Amino acid sequence: MSVPVAYASVVLLWSTTPLAINWSLEGGSFAFAVFSRMIVGLLCAVAVLLATGVGFPLHRTVWPAYLVGGTSLFGTMLCTYWGAQFIHSGLLSVIFGLSPLVTSVMAALWLKERALTPVRIVGMLLALGGLVIVFGDGQGLGSPQAGIGLAAVLLAVFINSAGLVWMKRVAGHTPPLAITAGVMLVSLPLFGLAWLITDGHWPASLPLRSVLAIAYLGVFGSVLGFALYYYLMKHMDAAALALITVVTPLLALFLGRFLNDEALPAQVWGGAATISAGLFLHQRGLPALPACFRRRPS
Repeated sequence: MSVPVAYASVVLLWSTTPLAINWSLEGGSFAFAVFSRMIVGLLCAVAVLLATGVGFPLHRTVWPAYLVGGTSLFGTMLCTYWGAQFIHSGLLSVIFGLSPLVTSVMAALWLKERALTPVRIVGMLLALGGLVIVFGDGQGLGSPQAGIGLAAVLLAVFINSAGLVWMKRVAGHTPPLAITAGVMLVSLPLFGLAWLITDGHWPASLPLRSVLAIAYLGVFGSVLGFALYYYLMKHMDAAALALITVVTPLLALFLGRFLNDEALPAQVWGGAATISAGLFLHQRGLPALPACFRRRPS
C-alpha cells in the first residue's frame, strides 16, 4: 500500500470511529458494545497473525507490554463508551485530539523528554482555550448530562496518554500486530466482567446499523487502523503523522452533522477550530516567514 493511501485511510478511520461508536450503542448497553467490539477485534487480530505468520510471543518479557496496554485500553475504552452515551459523536474526536498535548506533558515529566518548548506551550494553551469554548454553557452538546460525558472522555484521554508513555518504556521490539493481539487478550476479560457487572443481558434486538458499527470498529478501528498507523510511523516523519490529529476532529464534526443529524452550536465549531490551531502549533511550530519578510544579514 502506498503511503498517501495509508495516510488517507487512517484519517478516514479515525474520523469515522466516533460516529461508529455512537451507532454501536443503539439497542444495547455501552458495556455490551465495547465488549463485543473487543471480541471481534481479538478474533480478527489472531486471524491476521496466523495468516501472515508473524507469530504471537507469550514469553515472560512481553507480558509487561500486554498488561500495560490491556489495562490502559480497558480504562480508555470504558470511559469513552460510557461518555459517548451523553455527547455528540463529533465531540469524541475533538476531545481525543488533545491526546498529543497530554502525552507530550507526560513524556516530559515521566521520560524526561524535552518536549515542552515555548511554542509548544503556546499551542497547548491555545488548545485548552478551545476546550473551554467547547464546554461553554453546556447547551447543544448532546444531552443534559453532556458535562459528565465530556469529563469521562477527558479521563479516557489521560488514561490513554499515560498508557502510551508507559508502553514506550516496556514495549521493546515486539511486532505491533502481536502487541495488538496481546493487549486485546488482556483487556477482553476485563470488558466481559464490566458487562456482567453493569448489565449482563444480551440485547433483545440489535439494529443492523449497530451490528455493522460493532463489526467495523472491531475489524477496521481496532486492527487495521493500528497496523496502518505503525506502517506510517516507519515511512513518515513524526510531524506529518501528528497532523492526523489536527484534521480528524473537524472532519468528525462534519460527519456527525451530515450523517447523524447532530446540530452543534457555533461555540463547538469555534472551539474545535481553536483546538486544531493549537494542535498545529504544538506539532509543527510557527510557519516560516516569506523570504521578503526575513531579516537580511548585515
